[in-house]
Parts: sequence; structure tokens; C-alpha cells
Amino acid sequence: MLRPHKIRLVTTSAQEQYFVRCCGVARFTYNWALAEWKRQYEAGEKPNAFALEKQFNAIKREQFPWATEVTSLAAATGFRNLGKAFKNFFAKRTQYPKFKSKAVTKPAFYAARQLEFRVEGVRIRLPIIGWVDMAEPLRFPGQTYTASVTKEADGWYVVVMVETERVLQRERDLGAVGVDLGIANFAVLSTGEKLPALKPNRAAEARICRLSRSLSRKVKGGKNRAKAKTKLTRLHQRVARVRNDAHHKLSTRLAQNFSTVVVERLNVKGMMRNRYLARSIADAGWAEFRRQLTYKLDMTGGHLIVADRWFPSSKTCSDCGVVAQSMPLDVREWDCPDCGAHHDRDVNAAINLKQLAAGPAVTACGPESSGLAAFAAGETGRDEAGNSTPHQRDSGTNRPAIDIKDETNGNLRNLRPF
Repeated sequence: MLRPHKIRLVTTSAQEQYFVRCCGVARFTYNWALAEWKRQYEAGEKPNAFALEKQFNAIKREQFPWATEVTSLAAATGFRNLGKAFKNFFAKRTQYPKFKSKAVTKPAFYAARQLEFRVEGVRIRLPIIGWVDMAEPLRFPGQTYTASVTKEADGWYVVVMVETERVLQRERDLGAVGVDLGIANFAVLSTGEKLPALKPNRAAEARICRLSRSLSRKVKGGKNRAKAKTKLTRLHQRVARVRNDAHHKLSTRLAQNFSTVVVERLNVKGMMRNRYLARSIADAGWAEFRRQLTYKLDMTGGHLIVADRWFPSSKTCSDCGVVAQSMPLDVREWDCPDCGAHHDRDVNAAINLKQLAAGPAVTACGPESSGLAAFAAGETGRDEAGNSTPHQRDSGTNRPAIDIKDETNGNLRNLRPF
């Protein structure tokens, strides 16, 4: 499998200037291609990134000779990124592409292909610029494919794609585990373990406000403003790294100890409308944690099951299956009105998520050939008009009955492998 390895570069001033020029070429070609795309589209043509790149290469030596002073992959970076941007736009995943600004755009470019660079110890040889020192050697043995360079708050980094064996192995198999994500506790496991949220952005909030005010007072274009901007950027980088480190530690532990992890599909966009909780929700980074958990379980051969957002994990009694009528956010503990069992809200939700993996829909065939998509997601479903409708309940267990197909399109639904 291909693994990216990100390493900080130890650069000289000449190397930094070269990297800045490469990033400038990549940004220029993106803006040039976007303007040409708009012009051709308004003229009734059907532009594409590949044709625009050929058009640019035919005129760059005459009109843009400075673009030939750096690696040709720097110019190709802009066309490749524009192609991805329009692909996401046509798939309705993003808005229409916008022009890149030097003040906002993160500097980055593709530096070399497979046979154009090599790594020896703690240095890497890139086209034109030559050898560049690295802060550490490659940790993954294997064939190197591509190298890209990007700039962050504390310097320049190179990302090397390496084809290597699975670097993450399962240490033991404890079966399935349910993970309930929250705000006060970032994750509550079905085993009863609670992992408190670090909230790194809230911890650094006072300092962020102070540095932001300091930046706003500086004159635009001055050296003091550049220094203030660097301080603020480094603080934001530290906050992101603290959050990312916590995500990696938890996702690695789950992937190494459990064969099946069940989480809930959260309506983050809707939850962010709550102005009292929006900052804490954004600070949690649930999407990044789920992304890490996905590829790490793939390394260890495990499965990630994502329950539908309508599944009443908090309101359902994990002992008898009775669903409570309402469950406000301030209710952290409750007693089942049917069996009298006392529940911790988050632990009960995690146990209910775990029970999804133990249902009859899950087999040893894996997520693609088994019926993982066949569990009804709670008390409410959708009719042909898209309205909420109550699911039928299994008279034997008093739990929501299993829906195999969606009547509107015939696709399996509700409990989806991610």
C-alpha cells in the first residue's frame, strides 16, 4: 500500500527562494487555467485541465519564460489541482473554483516523480535544486513514487509517497467496540472507558485573541505584521498538532485491539447551528478522527461500521431495548421506565452501537459481501416522499425491525461500511 511520509526539510536561503518560486508558478498556472476555462466555456467550448496544460506548454517559453526556470511539475501542479477542483464541483461536493491568493493559499507544489528523485539517509535529491537536508530519514522501507513540497508555519516539508507493507498490525482481537463521540468526553467506549476532550483551541483561546489583536494593529506590508502573522500561524499549528496527536493515539489503539469499531453518523452541520456548542464541536475534529480510524482499520483488516444518524443510541435501553420518548442534552443519567435499569447516557449509547455489530446482519464475509447495510436506523425511517415514518418493531426483542432495502431506490442503507 502507498503511505505518505511527511518530513521537515532543513533548507538554506537559496533553497527556500527556489521553493517560493515553484509555489508561485503553481499558483499562477492555476489562476491562468481558471481564467482560460471560464473564457472557453463562455465561448461554447468544453475545456479540460489536460487540454489547458498543453495550451500553456505551447506558449510558456515565449510569454512566461520565468516558468521554465523551475521544475515543470510546478506548473503541472496548478492544472492538476484545477482538474480536481472542477471534478469536486461537478460532483456537488464543493463550490465553483475560485482564484488563488498569495496571502491565503497554502504554498505547495509537486516536486518530483518516481525516477526524478532519490532519498539517501537524511537528505533528498530533487530536480534542479539538488540535495536538500531532512530532519529525519524515511521511516517506511519500500519503493518511493512521488515527492511534493509544502510550506507550514515552522518551515518547509516534503511528502514522499512510499509503497510499503502494512505498518500497523493488530496486537490482539477484543471483538467489537462501540464508540460514542461527544464534547465533554471526546469518546466513550462500550467498555465503560471515558476519554476526556482536550479542547486545544479553547485552551489557547486567550493567546489566540491576543495575537490576533496584535496582528490587526500592524501596518499591512510591514515586517512587524509579517512577524505577528508568523506567531499566530505557529500557535494555530500547535493547536492542530495537539488535536491530531490525540486522534492518532486513540485511533491506533482501537485499530490494534478491536476487529470491528462502530461509530455514529453525526449531523455536524446541523449541530454547528447551536451557537453555544459550535466552537466545542469544531474543536473536537470528529471527521478527522473517523478518517484516521478508517484507514487504520483497513491496515489491520478490521471493519468500521457507521450507524445512521437516526439511530436512537442514547434513548434506547441497552438491556431491554425500550426507546425513551425524549432525552434532553442535560440528562446525563436515566432509568429505564420498563426494566428499571440505570444508565449513563454516553456509555449506554456506546453499548447500543456495539450491539449493532453483533446483530444477524454482520457476517465473517467482510463489509462488502455481508449485510452490514441492513439495520434499520432507529425509530424513524423515510417513506417514498422522504418524510419521517416510524419503523416496525420486532415483537420478540422490542427493538427496531431490520429493513433490508430502501423502497425508493432499492439500495441497501442505514448501517453502512465507511
